[in-house]
Amino acid sequence: MIGATRDWKAALQKQQSAEVSEKERQRGFRLHNANIPARPLEPCLYLVATPIGNLGDITLRALETIAAADVLACEDTRVTRVLLDRYGIVNRPIAYHEHNAAEAGPRLLAALDGGKSVALVSDAGTPLVSDPGYRLAQQAVEAGYRVVPVPGPSAPLAALVGSGLPSDAFLFAGFLPGKDKAKRDRLAELANIPATLIFFESPHRIAATLTAAAEVLGEDRRAAVCRELTKAFEEFRRGTLGELRTAYDEGGNVKGEIVLVVGPPEARPQPEAADIDALLRALARDLPMGKAATEAAHRTGLARKALYDRLLELKDSDEG
Repeated sequence: MIGATRDWKAALQKQQSAEVSEKERQRGFRLHNANIPARPLEPCLYLVATPIGNLGDITLRALETIAAADVLACEDTRVTRVLLDRYGIVNRPIAYHEHNAAEAGPRLLAALDGGKSVALVSDAGTPLVSDPGYRLAQQAVEAGYRVVPVPGPSAPLAALVGSGLPSDAFLFAGFLPGKDKAKRDRLAELANIPATLIFFESPHRIAATLTAAAEVLGEDRRAAVCRELTKAFEEFRRGTLGELRTAYDEGGNVKGEIVLVVGPPEARPQPEAADIDALLRALARDLPMGKAATEAAHRTGLARKALYDRLLELKDSDEG
């Protein structure tokens, strides 16, 4: 009986060893007809960029990291599974998104604390760019864990380089507010920044956003609507904000993910202080102070806040 027990334990250990070996063997990816083994990873948090449309845009380092990670976290397991199946990766993804971050985040940090490697991917593009991964990365940094970016596809950069607009200085501003007033206020804040502006936008809001941008930033400002980047129906529409507003007002139903790129403002000669004061006083006679400052900013290219503050000074001086 004792001998049988020993045989059973030996067989169990052999089976467990075989299962571990099989698991290690499966840590790899398929590229065309070749199976590529993935090397072990250092225990830390990896932020892995994934394709924004065309699955062929994945990098070799990203594939190896995703395949070798002890824990693979993603926004939507169904989306990530498509990528895994394409490259023959058997790693099982777990969900980490804005609705479960409070629960999933501590579990991922616990995995790091246990000496495991954790890879975080977004549904498309680079993690932390307009997705909840920022919270996890921030917590990992604060806890003293190493955070390693694995760069790759990025919708803002793809749109920027394809737009034909200046790329020496640019600002990614994410999504604009949905409500019209908040949207216009945000555009006014960004109006005079000497850089190309990049926004994410949804297809059902692009027409309203172009209307607001044309009215706040100026109809002659150069821009590009970049739609379905890297996908079969990729499209770049370039022109002035006024031209693009007209095109999308008349364009009917718009589909696909959109990046709006707006060129920097043209350099304007700086008006004399006396001329600015005269303009502010003239505008304030017919407009509320906030709108007067906004209109003065459009005409002069100066910062709205500075003009508003100057208008308050002029008002106090005139009343005194």
